[in-house]
Amino acid sequence: MAKHYSIAIDGPAGAGKSTIARHLAKELGYYYVDTGAIYRTVAYFLDLLGISPKDTDGVERYLDELTVAIAYDEEGVQHMLMNGMDVTEDIRTQDISQKASLVSALPITREMLLDLQRDMAKRHNVVMDGRDIGTVVLPKADVKIFLTASSQVRAKRRTEELLAKGRQAQYEKILQEIEQRDHQDTHRAIAPLRQARDAVLVDTSELDIEGAVAAVREIVGKKIPL
Repeated sequence: MAKHYSIAIDGPAGAGKSTIARHLAKELGYYYVDTGAIYRTVAYFLDLLGISPKDTDGVERYLDELTVAIAYDEEGVQHMLMNGMDVTEDIRTQDISQKASLVSALPITREMLLDLQRDMAKRHNVVMDGRDIGTVVLPKADVKIFLTASSQVRAKRRTEELLAKGRQAQYEKILQEIEQRDHQDTHRAIAPLRQARDAVLVDTSELDIEGAVAAVREIVGKKIPL
C-alpha cells in the first residue's frame, strides 16, 4: 500500500491557515481539508433549525438527521455538503464562525466528525488545517505546523478581506470577535487549541501570503519528499 503523507496546520482564527494550506496543497498536488468548514456545516445546520450550540440536548436530538460530506471540484476546491446540499458559501459568515467554535467544543460533534477527517488522511495525501489536527485528529502527522499572528493583524486582514468583497466591516468589532473566538478555542474542555509539542511555530504577522507559504514549504521539505 502506497504511503500517504499528512501535513497538519493548526492555529487561531485569521492566522491564514486556510489560504496557506490551500496554496501548499495545490503546489504539492495534495487534498486540502478545511476542518473548520466541517464544523461550520454542523453549526449552519443547527442554525437553520433554530438550535443553539449551547443546547446540548437539542444538538444530540437533531444530529442524527445530519449527513456531512466533503467533495472536490475539478480545481481541487473543497465543497461542503449538508444532507447532499452544497452549503460551501452559506457557512462563511462571522456568526456561523462563532457558533462553529461552540459546536466544535461538544464531544458528540467531535466524535461524529473525527472519522470523516481521519479517513481523508488514510486515503489521500492531505494538508489539513484546524484547531486540533496535530494534537487530536492526526497526532502522527508527518509534518505539524502551528500558524499564528497577533490578534490585531488578524483583525486587520479580516476587515480588509470583507471590505474587498463589498461587505461591511468594522475593525474594532472584528477584533473583539477574534479575541472572543481565541478565548473559546483555547479554553474549551475538549481538544482545546494548543501547539503540539512536535509542531513548528510560524508567526505570519510580518509575512505576506507568498512569504508565509515559502516558510511553511521550507519546513515541509525537511520532513517529506516534495
